[in-house]
Amino acid sequence: MALSANLFLRQNQSLVMTPQLMQSIQLLQMTHFELTQFIAQEVEKNPLLEIPSTDADAAPERGGAEDEAYASQPDETSEDGYDSRTEVLSGDWYESGNAGGANRLSDELDANYANVFPDDGAPQRADAPELISQWKSMPGGGDGAESYDLDDFVAGQTSLRDHLAQQLPFVLPDMADRMIAQHLVDQLDEAGYLHGDATEAADRLGADPDDVERVIAALQTLDPPGVFARNLAECLAIQLRQKDRFDPAMQALVGNLELLARRDFATLKRLCGVDEEDLLDMLSEIRQLNPKPGTGFEAGMSEAIMPDVVVRASADGGWLIELNPDTLPRVLVNQAYFSKVTKSGDDYAFLSECLQTANWLTRSLDQRAKTIMKVASEIVRQQDAFLMHGVDHLRPLNLKTVADAIKMHESTVSRVTSNKYMLTPRGLFELKYFFSVSISAVEGGDSHSAEAVRHKIRTLIMQETPEAVLSDDDIADILKKSGVDLARRTVAKYREAMSIASSVQRRREKKALAKVAGF
Repeated sequence: MALSANLFLRQNQSLVMTPQLMQSIQLLQMTHFELTQFIAQEVEKNPLLEIPSTDADAAPERGGAEDEAYASQPDETSEDGYDSRTEVLSGDWYESGNAGGANRLSDELDANYANVFPDDGAPQRADAPELISQWKSMPGGGDGAESYDLDDFVAGQTSLRDHLAQQLPFVLPDMADRMIAQHLVDQLDEAGYLHGDATEAADRLGADPDDVERVIAALQTLDPPGVFARNLAECLAIQLRQKDRFDPAMQALVGNLELLARRDFATLKRLCGVDEEDLLDMLSEIRQLNPKPGTGFEAGMSEAIMPDVVVRASADGGWLIELNPDTLPRVLVNQAYFSKVTKSGDDYAFLSECLQTANWLTRSLDQRAKTIMKVASEIVRQQDAFLMHGVDHLRPLNLKTVADAIKMHESTVSRVTSNKYMLTPRGLFELKYFFSVSISAVEGGDSHSAEAVRHKIRTLIMQETPEAVLSDDDIADILKKSGVDLARRTVAKYREAMSIASSVQRRREKKALAKVAGF
């Protein structure tokens, strides 16, 4: 059979992701901060886009109809000759009468009232720029007050290395020891722990290992207490030593932290040589120590969370759902500027493209707001019991249920719920919080949310007594009686995820505390 090339005309359909469609999808999962940055970049590139001013304190300009209304005001002169309009005109009269006051006085009085010592230097800085609007007489509170940057008045952040470098001359007067100390400072991690040993540092610096150990011992006396420790036990020992509480009993306790983690109080009492009351006092002192002394100098910025959706109770017993106006971006398209451009040339072609981009952006932002509103409304409808009664009534929910209800794809719902927050009467929650795994119920009852089950486990453990500490099997049996079919290993997994100790460790701790309290 001979092979030959042929041409065929075929018509088919395909889904193509245009750049604008891809950008619209990305807008859905942007946070408020990311969306603000994106809009700022678009405004910078597009001359037809504008961000409306939110300055409500700007004084409106008087003119036009307002001036005409004032001009038509009747003459209201009283019997004693007082014109009531002079009170309205007093500010204007002062400004017009004193305009060019220095020149007028110089001509009438034959004297020179000009400023013979002009200030050619930089404008005077305000002492407190945040009070300029209230104290106009403050130095620097004149017309140039708006040029001040509040960031200039923010205190600088001191790092851990800078804080330690300021203390080195007081504990290490020798320059050779300071060089070793500077090398050791560079080996600290964010928690203030020293990585590496003295032998490696001595080989790298060509120094004696004994000198390096001596420098480390001196550095461990610096502030914050516990810095330059090589492990947790040494960090706690340094802090206890500075408090003069590192006696032999405390030394034995710090040397057996693994027994403390297991709540093996019987062995600890034997090793430390103390009774149960003294042991609990020692544990209380250890809890007051800082296991990570260097974290107080981290320069990380905390970002405030702004809710995208606000839910409030309405008068009819339902829920009032609205978008947070502070997180809604405001963008205007300058149609008047585009209409003034001549409909020919490269300028018109460029502005036409800018107009299309601007219109697309406004439509995308509007569609984004509507989509968030749809998803939030469906979540509130599904989790009405949670808003009314609390986390015990949180229903299991998945993306497919919400997507089918609002006639959208699961991926769209996933993007909408990413990094979005809802402010409810129960608190501030991420939208993904309302989506949890379903746990089957006993004998075909209603399924339960995994978050609600974890809350029940936590509540049961908090209510237990020293004589009746619940094991994982006991918790599973109690949950099964309440209609939750959960295996013992799943109870253990949830308990460990919540950082709750086992029943043996809890029983030891609760009995010791009860014995000391006299119960």
